[in-house]
Amino acid sequence: MGTLSSAAVAAKKSSLTPKAIISQKFGSKASYKVDEVEESFPNECPGLAIRQKGRCLYRCHLQLPELSVVSGTFTRKKDAEQAAAEKAIEMLGIHVKENNPTEEEAWDELVDRLAYLFSSEFLSSGHPLSGHFRAVLKRKGHLNGCIPISVMAMYDAKLTNLCKHINPEVESNPLGITSIILSAAEKLSGSLLPLEDHLSLKRQSPHPPDVLQSVENCESTLLESFEIQAIRIPSSVNETIETLVLNLSSASYYLDVIAEALGVTEASRVQVSRTIGKASSEIRLYFCPKQQLLDQSLEPLEVHRVQLQGSLNVRASYFAGQEVYGDAILASVGYVWKSANLFHEDLSMRTYYRLLINKIPSGVYKLSREAIFVAELPMAFTTRSNWRGFFPREILYTFCRQHRLAEPVFCIRNSSLGTSTDPHGTCKKLKVTEPIEEGKKSPVLAAAGGGESDGLTGDFQCEVKIFSKCQDLILQFLSTKAYKKQTDAVQNAALKVLLWLNLFFSESNISSEKLSSNAKELGIQFYSEYFLKEFNICSLVHDFWMSFATVEDGLLDHKHMKANDDMLENGVFSLNMGGQASGVNPSSGSLVCIGYTSCLVTEGGMKEHLESNEEFEFEMGIGAVVPYIEGILTQLSVGQSACFGAELPPLEFILAAADDSPTTISLLSSGKCSLEHTITLLRVTEPLEDRMEQALFSPPLSKQRVEYALQHIQESHALSMIDFGCGSGSLLDSLLDYPTSLEKIVGVDISQKSLARAAKMLHSKLNSKLDYKVSSNRIKSAVLYDGSITNFDSRLCGFDIGTCLEVIEHMEEQEASLFGDVVLSSFCPRILIISTPNYEYNVILQKSAPQNQEEDPDEKNQSQAYKFRNHDHKFEWTRAQFCDWATDLSRRHNYSVEFSGVGGAGDVEPGFASQIAVFRRKEENPKSVEMAHHCKVIWEWSEGDRSKSAL
Repeated sequence: MGTLSSAAVAAKKSSLTPKAIISQKFGSKASYKVDEVEESFPNECPGLAIRQKGRCLYRCHLQLPELSVVSGTFTRKKDAEQAAAEKAIEMLGIHVKENNPTEEEAWDELVDRLAYLFSSEFLSSGHPLSGHFRAVLKRKGHLNGCIPISVMAMYDAKLTNLCKHINPEVESNPLGITSIILSAAEKLSGSLLPLEDHLSLKRQSPHPPDVLQSVENCESTLLESFEIQAIRIPSSVNETIETLVLNLSSASYYLDVIAEALGVTEASRVQVSRTIGKASSEIRLYFCPKQQLLDQSLEPLEVHRVQLQGSLNVRASYFAGQEVYGDAILASVGYVWKSANLFHEDLSMRTYYRLLINKIPSGVYKLSREAIFVAELPMAFTTRSNWRGFFPREILYTFCRQHRLAEPVFCIRNSSLGTSTDPHGTCKKLKVTEPIEEGKKSPVLAAAGGGESDGLTGDFQCEVKIFSKCQDLILQFLSTKAYKKQTDAVQNAALKVLLWLNLFFSESNISSEKLSSNAKELGIQFYSEYFLKEFNICSLVHDFWMSFATVEDGLLDHKHMKANDDMLENGVFSLNMGGQASGVNPSSGSLVCIGYTSCLVTEGGMKEHLESNEEFEFEMGIGAVVPYIEGILTQLSVGQSACFGAELPPLEFILAAADDSPTTISLLSSGKCSLEHTITLLRVTEPLEDRMEQALFSPPLSKQRVEYALQHIQESHALSMIDFGCGSGSLLDSLLDYPTSLEKIVGVDISQKSLARAAKMLHSKLNSKLDYKVSSNRIKSAVLYDGSITNFDSRLCGFDIGTCLEVIEHMEEQEASLFGDVVLSSFCPRILIISTPNYEYNVILQKSAPQNQEEDPDEKNQSQAYKFRNHDHKFEWTRAQFCDWATDLSRRHNYSVEFSGVGGAGDVEPGFASQIAVFRRKEENPKSVEMAHHCKVIWEWSEGDRSKSAL
């Protein structure tokens, strides 16, 4: 992965990005081409005989007239493009002037910039502001050529930045830019003329005729009239938000039409907000506050020469992230880069409410699922394959961007190595206690080969910090729970923060005591002064989330509605189920797929369709949907349907889903309403064993098995250990974090993919411990073999301790018996630990009683009363079956055996969830064996030379 060059550092101090610097010098002659490349680990594990597929990365090829450069690989396309530009800047020796001018230099640059903006050269450029300059040439009378200063300040970032260098106070008072631009224009009095109470500027002399003719020729084909739909947001929250139609023409200036709709004479009175939503959109707020010019004798730097008067528009201010006064119009119209056309698109009430809920964490998730009635922000993050919609980290980034906050800062703490890392390159802020230099790897990441997260294993905790744009720390969270993967630590930490933020938005009148109490429960520390400063307006907006508060009180009663006598406890009423039961029912951890239709219905029988989805998939038991949906689905089997009513969600979510919001508002105003859902259960994917166990055990059952084995390894004082069926190396990984007497560890498995992950993890971790002189273990050698554990290999013999955790059930029963004979008669470990699922415990895991209670549980051919825990299991034994198998093995091969387990209790029915047999060899010295090699060495490591090639 690339690091910042000296040219890049200089570029970062400039107001321009590296790409912008290249664009200034080469324009369209600079060509960027981005290719996808697959991450690999060629130098990471020299002894690895197989390769694991990595992440998708990007590399950029930049072609310039003078040279061609190629960037390193990055996880984002735009980073690769910037890196290529950085490299070109360095190779070309382009001097990047640091953007830290003195006040005098800033004034000079501002004057030069104004002169350029009013030049004929700029008129034909592809800058969005040039579209405004061309359009004002079509205005009539004395307004011909007049450009509003507010438009110049909003559409030209360089102009704004120079004003901020002159007086930083304009950051909090954007209208102060007006007085600075006017003062700069006075220095161009021979060429620029202020008009209309100093809120507009125009050229003193018109453009040359040939320039005007070229502009007219360029746009002659674009002369047309058209209508666009926009949204009017009154300043009073007691007035209804409504749609309006703007009649525009490319032959006139569209801001004059917006000004007329706002009740003022012309565009110089119109203030323009930042973009709303995505940065690439042209959705903006237009408003006309009452303005007052103060005494002209004030100093030029006085930023309050233009003051705003009127009522604060709470809803518009919330959207814009700045103060908006008076009525406002939300519209999507404007000039974009390198286009002579006036961009425009309709905005509906549905768009307005979707923008509104996109500022709430749960709203971001609902919109990403495209099922805002059904999906909620889940209470827990599960595996990547089972999480649906935007990931928590993405949602938190979106939330911060929507609220004009700095990007959230994530820092990883590796408790096993005692280090902090920055897996996503976000630990950049000076106020973070443990950042690493931007663009550089932490020592831990370097040891892992530079991977984003999957190259490290251990106990990871994630810290999240959120700052304001002014770098005030708003809140911070440090997870007390450790995760095996960095990705899980990051996503779960982000989710905790989102859940708390969501509480603030969902309960607009929440008391500070309750907010603090919930923060404390989640481990979140927030700084109320800065937090409320950033979000003080949010509660005001969501107090009026109906946006039509003057409607009848009947609408306000929906929260307390108990519409029917047959209301069930979970908030569902009028439940009707149909269809033939198939016997395939969902359970906790299952992935279910449903088709559904949701309608809004009134007591009078009026109905409006809101939302449909032919296939909607989610995981049961993690809070991914509103509770009553899961409650209904547990009563259905595949192929069955249910029709039922339910209480309304918050009305902003209804209006964000409705295609025709005015009709929806009319129905809501007509009386008490409810939702009517029709759901069909299409399919059920059985829960994976690890998800099911993790949901019901704390710590998860898999971790309890590992801890059981580790305890016996420590107590045995073993020097050598072999893991039969090691898989991805979870046990080998865990034992490296604890002090043991082990000097040699070996793993055997038939899955090359799993061995690849194990090799990568062990290689990184063992070398890291050497690099940091971690002395928690004494491992001198490690080997991974590819081969069957039922085939004899002399290299697997004579170990002090052997483990075989949750492996035998993946074999046929006769193969499991063969393994037992081979391991105890030929491999002869001094101690052998075998665990396997207890079939009788499945009734608890699956929350259903056996369907055939009368059958003999000792019969191996009994019918399956309840399902196996994993689709790959060939059998699962009862306690009696496992006891018979293990006792017979121990007797025939001169071992003793004792039984135990994890999960549940041995003296309480139905026993342990995982049953364990510990075999101990009675004879001191095992018999000698002949040399035989049937397994392939996949990876080998030794303390002396770090790693060896595969044999």
